[in-house]
Amino acid sequence: MNNTVTINSLQLRMAEDVPLGRVDEQVIRRLWWAALDTLQQEILLNMNLTKGLWLASPLPALYESKLLDRLDGWVWAPDELITLHHPNRAFLLPSHNKSIQQGKYLKKGSFNRLPLRENDGYDPLLMIITPEVQVALALQGKPGERNLLMRSDPETLTDLLTMLDKRLDTEDFLQAQKIRDLLAGLGQLKTNEDLSKTFWPLLSSKLAGIAPSLTIQTLPEAENLDDKSNKVTSEISLLEAITHEVRTPLATIRTLIRSLLKRKDLSNTVLSRLKQIDTECTEQIDRFGLIFNAVELERNESKKASFASTDLGEMLCLLCPLWRKQLDRRSLKLQLDITPDLPHVLSDPERLELMLGGLIDRNTRGLKPGGTILLKLRPAGPRLKLQLICQMSELDSEPIQLESEENSDLGTVLSWNPNTGSLQLTQAATQRLLESLGGRLTRRRDRGITVFFPIAEIK
Repeated sequence: MNNTVTINSLQLRMAEDVPLGRVDEQVIRRLWWAALDTLQQEILLNMNLTKGLWLASPLPALYESKLLDRLDGWVWAPDELITLHHPNRAFLLPSHNKSIQQGKYLKKGSFNRLPLRENDGYDPLLMIITPEVQVALALQGKPGERNLLMRSDPETLTDLLTMLDKRLDTEDFLQAQKIRDLLAGLGQLKTNEDLSKTFWPLLSSKLAGIAPSLTIQTLPEAENLDDKSNKVTSEISLLEAITHEVRTPLATIRTLIRSLLKRKDLSNTVLSRLKQIDTECTEQIDRFGLIFNAVELERNESKKASFASTDLGEMLCLLCPLWRKQLDRRSLKLQLDITPDLPHVLSDPERLELMLGGLIDRNTRGLKPGGTILLKLRPAGPRLKLQLICQMSELDSEPIQLESEENSDLGTVLSWNPNTGSLQLTQAATQRLLESLGGRLTRRRDRGITVFFPIAEIK
């Protein structure tokens, strides 16, 4: 077994000709999360990948749902963390943000679990092989000499795949053959050795935008415009760092939870608790995802969303069961009232889905149990009118105020409700975010919230 390929040996191969690192464990882990975010958000998602494979250890480092849905994966995971009845059997991984739309808009991705050995180590590794891009990320090094590694040169990647093939040949021949077949099916691979020229500057920009200190100082009243601009920039950078630090680990936790839910030997109590954890993770990921979108808009107001013809009525129907479960935990009911055969609207469907959930969450926190939230969708000339109204009972036609007046703005993006202890988007940030999605928000105490969306042109 001395000649057996280990994950650690793969990382050592990646570290060849790379200077020793000079950071500690805390810093290197932040670098790892930032690198994962940069690779997935800034590079891979923009490529619109349709096929390929990924390999990771000791966790499924890939967490973006669009990538998981399209690429096949393998994870070397420790038995103590995630033991399945059939360790080498592929199982379905539910889509992350689009779980409500399974079978209609997305196909389900899958990954295979493989055993992590004691001499593999626990430093993370991620390899992605597609026709358009081939890249490997890893952490490596002794304490105080930790390093983030990124390799995209053909020589290194060829060696890594050869080493993995050798390992799988002795570990699981069927999986080795499956990977060989997938690689052969990818056809001619485009060499992207220059990916480092894109990756490292993007990562540097992300890290440079993160506030170096969490200390927030109150500026004097006589501050000039430059001071105010710097204060807003610091706030945006801090929020970007916080949302990133929260969303990324939660996405990994949720992936592992959904893997455990595939087991058949768990008691009902354990299953119930795991589902609760999954739900809480999803809600927090979505909340911080919405905050991230608002922060991104504040930083780059000129950035335009990718508008497309969107069936808003169908989207509301698909999201309704999820919202009902969330509101049911607070003893609130949700009713839909949608005019049939409505035209499509023009918006960004993915970001709009997140925005609608945030709008309901933002305006129902703090409501007393027993209320009913009514969502109405009606034609309104060249637009569709979406109304969100809350009544104290289904028979009560008198709406009540949706959002608490106790909310205090903490800056340009976030507000805080001292009664509920919840952080939410400010009214101004909510309005700007809706406008970036084609919506126009109006609020009246006697009519609740109304959002108008432009109708898409019929071609």
